[in-house]
Amino acid sequence: MSIPWYTLRVKPHKERIVYRQLLTHPVEPFLPMVRVHPKNPRAAKQRAYFPGYLFVRADLAELGPNTLNWIPGTHGLVTFGGEPAIVPQHLITELRYRVDSINAAGGLIFDRLEKGDKVRIVNGLFAGYEALFDMQLPGNDRVQVLLAFLSQYPQPVKLMAADIERI
Repeated sequence: MSIPWYTLRVKPHKERIVYRQLLTHPVEPFLPMVRVHPKNPRAAKQRAYFPGYLFVRADLAELGPNTLNWIPGTHGLVTFGGEPAIVPQHLITELRYRVDSINAAGGLIFDRLEKGDKVRIVNGLFAGYEALFDMQLPGNDRVQVLLAFLSQYPQPVKLMAADIERI
């Protein structure tokens, strides 16, 4: 039987610190990081794909269920009904692929986009359609594009930033 993956909830902006601490434990940590293009040149060039969370492959029976809960900077494992939630291996594999493809494409691109720039929707219901970039929405992971779908008047559509690419 393979060792399962779990999700560890961490305090805001402590993902890298907790990741480094986990390297000293008998676990396999996974912190998905994506490249970003901040407006401030001194800002971090990478950020956590899931802020506040990272993944850990561990044998909790051997490690002890509370070891991960007491690492400084953590809030503990994500649990349901008091039991740590197991993340399927195929989801971790797909997540690694997704993060690698985002980084290979130049990272999250919406920070460099200007209002009116042409973009292509690459995922979701509108995949393959071209649109105009309108704005970045609060939360840094979402954007609004203008899509002329059924009429000549473009309609605003809200999408995840990773679902668009510059044309």
